[in-house]
Amino acid sequence: MKKLFAVALIAAFASNFALAGAECKPQPKDKWQKEADFKKKLTAEGYQIKKFKVSGNCYEIYGKNKDGKKVEIYFDPVSGAPVKTDIED
Repeated sequence: MKKLFAVALIAAFASNFALAGAECKPQPKDKWQKEADFKKKLTAEGYQIKKFKVSGNCYEIYGKNKDGKKVEIYFDPVSGAPVKTDIED
């Protein structure tokens, strides 16, 4: 039973990682928006950023949206468009 749970947990994490990487296409770093500018833009839109990082070919944030809900969002670093969003109720 423990092995089955471990396999299921690993599969869930792997699918989330693969999904995020698959949605952000590889693009030259010189075309990416500067991290500082992108953070300012998100803050101006009402996001509270707790953690910001590069995840594969995406920018990823952990924090709160303008409604105060916890979020994890992956963004295309060139267009700035969200490619995957998880919102906690």
